Amino acid sequence: MTTIDKRKFLTASAGFLASLLGSVALPAFADEAAPATPPADTEPPAKAVGAPFDWEGLVARMKAKAGEPYEAQAPEFPETIAKLTYDAHRSIRFRPDHALWKTEERNFELQAFYPGWVFAHTVDMFEVVDGQAYPMGFSAGDFEYREPLDPAAFNAVAFPGAAGFRLHYPLNRNDYRDELITFLGSSYFRALGRGNVYGLSARGLAVDTASGSAEEFPRFSRFYVERPETGAREIRLYAELESPRVSGAYAFTILPGVETLIDVEAAIFLRGDVSRLGLAPLTSMYLFGENDRTGFDDFRPEVHDSDGLAILRGNGERVWRPLANPARLQLSVFGDENPRGFGLLQRDRATDNYLDAEARYERRPSVWVEPVGDWGKGAVLLAEIPTDSEANDNVVAFWMPEGGLSAGSEHRLRYRMIWARDVEGDVPLARVLRTRTGRGGNSAAEGDANVRKFLVDFAGETLAGLGEESAVEAKLGVTNGKIAHLILNQMPGSDVWRLIVDVKRVDADQPVELSAALLLEGERLTETWTYQWGQIK
Repeated sequence: MTTIDKRKFLTASAGFLASLLGSVALPAFADEAAPATPPADTEPPAKAVGAPFDWEGLVARMKAKAGEPYEAQAPEFPETIAKLTYDAHRSIRFRPDHALWKTEERNFELQAFYPGWVFAHTVDMFEVVDGQAYPMGFSAGDFEYREPLDPAAFNAVAFPGAAGFRLHYPLNRNDYRDELITFLGSSYFRALGRGNVYGLSARGLAVDTASGSAEEFPRFSRFYVERPETGAREIRLYAELESPRVSGAYAFTILPGVETLIDVEAAIFLRGDVSRLGLAPLTSMYLFGENDRTGFDDFRPEVHDSDGLAILRGNGERVWRPLANPARLQLSVFGDENPRGFGLLQRDRATDNYLDAEARYERRPSVWVEPVGDWGKGAVLLAEIPTDSEANDNVVAFWMPEGGLSAGSEHRLRYRMIWARDVEGDVPLARVLRTRTGRGGNSAAEGDANVRKFLVDFAGETLAGLGEESAVEAKLGVTNGKIAHLILNQMPGSDVWRLIVDVKRVDADQPVELSAALLLEGERLTETWTYQWGQIK
């Protein structure tokens, strides 16, 4: 399993402002005030003919496709497009005045992405009006070709189709349509809540991720976007998903706001056996932070799009797992039945904890996945991949169903995604405030690689007002380790309770799993903190 290069995905789309990019700061476009003249349009297309479209028909079509051999579609681009470099591709921008619905009072507008560079596939795009699907028909003339490109070189190029698209909506101001959501590359998409800048991404599906076999990347090959009503507050679109072993139909209903809500309905059909099926997958970046700075000589205290995995288990237990950048691939599996939700969160919102006025990590969205209906037995899997660059997405989290991995299996599911600064709301339990780790023992003692110290601070309403004399106790679990030392106390002048524990590893070839929660007279006061101390050898 390899990391996903954000330079090739998250920042590929020409026209993103530097402050809205994933993790890579890019230079400004040359001559922003005077874009080059676009090439002339080709002959206008004939009047489009619609075809009947509805959700059930799409599901039936994709189910039928799953029973047929997969046909790979890799268009041969003209040489001018095939040879586009990263910088050249960034110099091609969609013309804002050509956006679909631009001059209409529909609140939403749609812009396309140019193919080429790492985007070797195009997507078919249709506008759905009154149950009829009409081709959108983008052309070369819908794009600007900026320096150092020569616009004349693109005049004779036959436009092969869009690589993806983005939707705009007046998210932050009533008089300006901000970028809201992007669908670009495989089955990737990413969205924004009010005040956010782009960070982590979602996928339609993950196939054999971190399974020991080659990962397969299904892709959205065709989109159907319903024309929004005048003054619309939400928009609905559909997608076809295909890969050698999977076929699927997806429906997305998007409601922008402080919390941007995306309701997803998916029908997934397996045409081949898979080892691991990842539903509602999230992908993020964690380079270093308060609990894991090893080996990074950087003026910034923390660099990450997300700092933890949160899970609301089927039995109501809340789990918090701080992320890490391990020395080798690290997997954590949280078995469950009918989970109530999970997500990759950016809890730390303090600007001074990042000191990055360009990347603005404190403004990256958190994403919460909330199942609709029962998902049955399975597990939330967290994969953390070593990386030395903030340009790489190295964290993946998704739900793994327990069964249905053989050819002919199908999965129907619905879930809501919440993209926002705060996706947890008023949780009736104290949360983990911070996690720090370091060499075990005391400062005067010689270090032992098999002993490590963990500091966990808890804070929240359930701890407020409890004095140091309160009989608060720590419920601690450890696998492949022994507790060498433990201290729990209330921090002076605050409602923060601090747990400090030294753990001695038993088997150097295996990771150590830790968990902790605070209780009072048997009643749980906090969420459950979990941590994996990776193997040494």
